[in-house]
Amino acid sequence: MTTEVSPSTPSHSPGPEVRLERMRPAEIDAAVSVCPTLYQPLGTIEWHGVHNIVGLDAVKAHHLCVRAAHRSGGVVAPALFGGVGGMDEPYTFVMEPEHDVRSVIVRSWVEKLCGEAARQGFRAMIILTGHYGAAQQIVIRDLAVRASRALGIPIIGTPEYILALDEGYLGDHAAWGETSLMLYLDPESVNQARLGEPPHQGVGGRDPREATAEDGRRIAETIIDRLARLAKAMPTWDRATLTAFQDAESAIVNRQIELAVEVGAIWGGWRNIGKGALAPYGRLLAEGKFAEIAALVEGM
Repeated sequence: MTTEVSPSTPSHSPGPEVRLERMRPAEIDAAVSVCPTLYQPLGTIEWHGVHNIVGLDAVKAHHLCVRAAHRSGGVVAPALFGGVGGMDEPYTFVMEPEHDVRSVIVRSWVEKLCGEAARQGFRAMIILTGHYGAAQQIVIRDLAVRASRALGIPIIGTPEYILALDEGYLGDHAAWGETSLMLYLDPESVNQARLGEPPHQGVGGRDPREATAEDGRRIAETIIDRLARLAKAMPTWDRATLTAFQDAESAIVNRQIELAVEVGAIWGGWRNIGKGALAPYGRLLAEGKFAEIAALVEGM
């Protein structure tokens, strides 16, 4: 089943409690009065090499959300362990087919969470997926746009790495990037000593032996800063700003789907990411420059 639990490792960030499941009603009321944004971290249970924990995706996303909430407010919902796809490796729970953008379980579950967040009085929502197969990314961004239009509040659904493309992190699987992030966010979860010589089983990307906490800090702090700025700004957007945001996000996901069909492979929508397509996205998003984000679509 798709389940929701909180990562057991506490955040290293100082500040008041922001984890929804550990807050009392009066604490939630106070937090919402300051910043009515709900973070929803997503991940799955999946092999991440012999050196990383299998819950890496959700644990990583949860840490990032907690630190952002400490920085500018907001509340962090329990992480959702269960996504679209997963590697053909041990200890990987595949809830839905790897390349199926239709999605039944994840799409309906997260859409329901969006509706409940709005019903409970949150005026914005950030869905951050640390699991980023192509279908997972498309499903999360698409459902966020649809839910945002249906509920009339800003809802963004994005993988964390896209917020830091300009820091040189293009997304990977259990390789240099994810391992660096975890060395900074949750160092006890990483054991690089278990790595032998490459190729490393179930690892995609730059050699994780090169990962460092300093690289993780640089990437993570960029993501956290942009999440925090978004969380603070999103509840204040007027109708015109909200519409511009929705249109920009819709343009991205529509183009990804078009490119996937065009090249006959779901990863077609990412064909130019390594060449700088969408590199300014994280910065532009944090700055609220949605027309400029929409213009980036031409280079995808």
